[in-house]
Amino acid sequence: MAKLSLVGLGPGSLDLMSIRAQSVIKQADVVVGYAPYVNMVEPLIDGQKLVKTGMTKEWQRADSAIQLVQQGYKVALVCSGDAGMYAMAPLIFELLASQAINIEVETIPGITAANACASLVGAPLGHDSCTISLSDLLTPWTVITQRIEAAAIADFAITFYNPRSKKRQHHIVEAQQILLKHRAVNTPVAVVNAAYRDEQSVQLSTLESFTQLEFGMNAAVIVGNSSSFRFDDWIVTPRGYRNKYSLADGETRDGQTPGRSLNDIEFPVMSDK
Repeated sequence: MAKLSLVGLGPGSLDLMSIRAQSVIKQADVVVGYAPYVNMVEPLIDGQKLVKTGMTKEWQRADSAIQLVQQGYKVALVCSGDAGMYAMAPLIFELLASQAINIEVETIPGITAANACASLVGAPLGHDSCTISLSDLLTPWTVITQRIEAAAIADFAITFYNPRSKKRQHHIVEAQQILLKHRAVNTPVAVVNAAYRDEQSVQLSTLESFTQLEFGMNAAVIVGNSSSFRFDDWIVTPRGYRNKYSLADGETRDGQTPGRSLNDIEFPVMSDK
């Protein structure tokens, strides 16, 4: 039966790609995608027709995938990370809605860049967090800076996608300056390039200094919140257990009740590390 499968490949290594994703690709008649992403699944290709396109050809990929399904094929449209995050799923659904096209679609989730990069540096996204792309190709820079300011004020840990390119060097510096208005200069930062790929690199720094590091579009920059701290080569953003329990013995702190809302009282700075 003709179907469009939006397949999240995760970071790119087969061992971090879901069994379901691998199965869908193997059973597809056609695999469509950005050429480097199609190349990632080469071990799964055995007779499927391949449709590869280049950078900035997202509309062409989406249109080709939809037309192939309409022609009766099972199509796997592959995306790095998760298809629904800064990838092809939103465009596919926009095209289907705007053109009133009715085809069968399924989305196969994948490990996002934020999750993959965070896993290499401990638990930097252990509490509320958000992702912000610094690419202004599709979103005005004024909107992006408003989102950075809002995330900074709300004390989210932040993963920046598309942090820097050859043409766009200053955006990450402006993002840094916005965050420095709300966070300490020693807030831990991780710059992770090409997580789980051959060219992977991990650099740990601080909010004050991280822009001096070398990185580009393939990197993700994870900035901790006001509670985040360095522990050896890890970054930890606490969930808040120390507010209710003693980390030394697990005992409930005075005035708190297990399983109940945290009482709204002032907590001293504690060091149960």
